[in-house]
Amino acid sequence: MIRKAVPINRHYLSEFHLLTFTQLLVSWTLVFQYSPTRVLLNVDLMPFCSLFLCWSSNQTKRIYSDEDHKVKQSKSSSSTHIETLAANSKPPESPQTVAIATVDDVPYTPQHALTLFEDYADPDEPNVIGPEGFEKLCNDANLSMEGSVPLILAWQMNAKEMAKISKEEWVSGTKDLRISSLKHFATALTDLENLLVYGKPPIKKSKTDPYDRTKYWYYAANTKEAFQKLYVYCFMLVKHPSSKNIEMETAVAFWSVLLGPKYPLMRDVLEFVDERGTYRAANKDLWNMMLEFCETINPNLDNFEAEGAWPTLLDEFASWKKAKSETQ
Repeated sequence: MIRKAVPINRHYLSEFHLLTFTQLLVSWTLVFQYSPTRVLLNVDLMPFCSLFLCWSSNQTKRIYSDEDHKVKQSKSSSSTHIETLAANSKPPESPQTVAIATVDDVPYTPQHALTLFEDYADPDEPNVIGPEGFEKLCNDANLSMEGSVPLILAWQMNAKEMAKISKEEWVSGTKDLRISSLKHFATALTDLENLLVYGKPPIKKSKTDPYDRTKYWYYAANTKEAFQKLYVYCFMLVKHPSSKNIEMETAVAFWSVLLGPKYPLMRDVLEFVDERGTYRAANKDLWNMMLEFCETINPNLDNFEAEGAWPTLLDEFASWKKAKSETQ
């Protein structure tokens, strides 16, 4: 059950100074936990790196606070933010049409995969790709750090920590994908984003596929199940090991890139959470039920049952939306 408390600082819908990824790396010597976002600052998309969360071995720390940044009042209504979110949540162009400099179009081999890993491994920890290498890998492959692609990359590597891939995870992940070049990484991850997050039809099979799409066809056979696996994985990835919950701001950021493009109802939920401003965390039950809610409940809520076993947040959202509809 979601507990109410004092209003949270709604930085994810506010305008504030953004730190660049490089500034964060200079300012912090901690492990990074990130939230890729399409959460809006007025009419612009927040850079992926601006919602990175930093924590030490004992506690989670945020990269911004009231003391560090003066938060200005948003000049636009919450509905404007959400409408703009929907307008910007469009499938990216396939990287197959983008020329990637200095990337060899090589077939998969374990040695090629290891060589690629070494290019992005942390100089001080050669068995790990850290946050800086993770970002560089995405940039070199022309993969956006906004949206769901970084999450899909982590999922395909079965990474245990945010923005961090161990050599063991890399070897196993690239073997499953049958990929060992940036060009094929870019194509494969974008293919999965289009298939699972944007709901585009599966790509037609061809004898001249740019990479081995065996795993893609496996996901395409049951896209609902595949997306559920990605969605459940993301909660465990972002959750701090010592906590049962994730912060509501983080949950909102993830919902906006995972559920926002697939389900129009999610826009209303995000508006409600922002307007209410009292929800501080999301537990595993709320996380899982949010997906079920979006999958089964119609946008006009005509099939919503108030007596159903929904989390408090969703019951209150339904009451809010129905009351709002009656006044319009």
